[in-house]
Amino acid sequence: MAVEMGSPSADGLGDVVRALEKWQDDTVPVQLHPGDVGWYWRFGAERTAQATRTWSRAGEILAVGLLDGADLLRLAFAPRALRDEELARQVASDVSGRGVLPEGKVSVEAPMSALIRDVLSEDGWGSGEPWTLLRRDLGAPVPDPGVDIEVVGPEQAREWAAALRASFGGSTSTDERWHAMAAGVPYAGARCLAVRDERGEMVAVVIVWSAGVGRMGLIEPMGVHREHRGHGYGRAITMAGARALRELGSSSVVVYTPSSNVGAVATYRSAGLEQVSERRDLCRDARHAP
Repeated sequence: MAVEMGSPSADGLGDVVRALEKWQDDTVPVQLHPGDVGWYWRFGAERTAQATRTWSRAGEILAVGLLDGADLLRLAFAPRALRDEELARQVASDVSGRGVLPEGKVSVEAPMSALIRDVLSEDGWGSGEPWTLLRRDLGAPVPDPGVDIEVVGPEQAREWAAALRASFGGSTSTDERWHAMAAGVPYAGARCLAVRDERGEMVAVVIVWSAGVGRMGLIEPMGVHREHRGHGYGRAITMAGARALRELGSSSVVVYTPSSNVGAVATYRSAGLEQVSERRDLCRDARHAP
């Protein structure tokens, strides 16, 4: 049967999240995680639905795409469909010819072994900047981070958002967006955590996302207040996130960060995550646009 592209309604996002959860297997390449959708949900359910694409055959979702901004499509595939040629060529055709991405310079994030990477490369797509994958197995206990960890709820949302804004230049985090995110389907398997300094100021924050027992968990985002770096807060909050995921039954914790961000890579490694590999997005130059 033919592969069909669709876009879910806000009420249909639960089916998309459940499909993504089933695909988070440690034996397959790291790809779009339900936590990525959960983090995007800070913009609201309607906007999240508008940014989501699915590719199905006979009613079964085989691939999911999230438009993370105007020019980036992040993809995930059912493990058995990673090398499905009909699916890969249909996704490639839709990306280029059906308005999934605009004309001009755009990027696609896809798992390393997915056939879509070969198909887009054949069509003239090049490689983008490298991203480093880091992972920690959660089969063994994670050491205590050595600081008090606070579980963030609605009452702390405004303070958490302010700490995140102080961690990333250009962040637009607000308490309203925190509440929208927390109302999303994926947040049922998430933990939002924070560390305070000796004065009680929130100085490091993280959200970790479980995909279910025995499946891969995700860190997204993690930030340390720019005025409080160099004191081990990033290591501590990352370890706390890993401990939370282990309590939720996750098999491992993963995170991608730009390889150029050597400070973030070092922080994750200090928290016990191992540097596994690098991945590059596929990029279409404006000159090769359809």
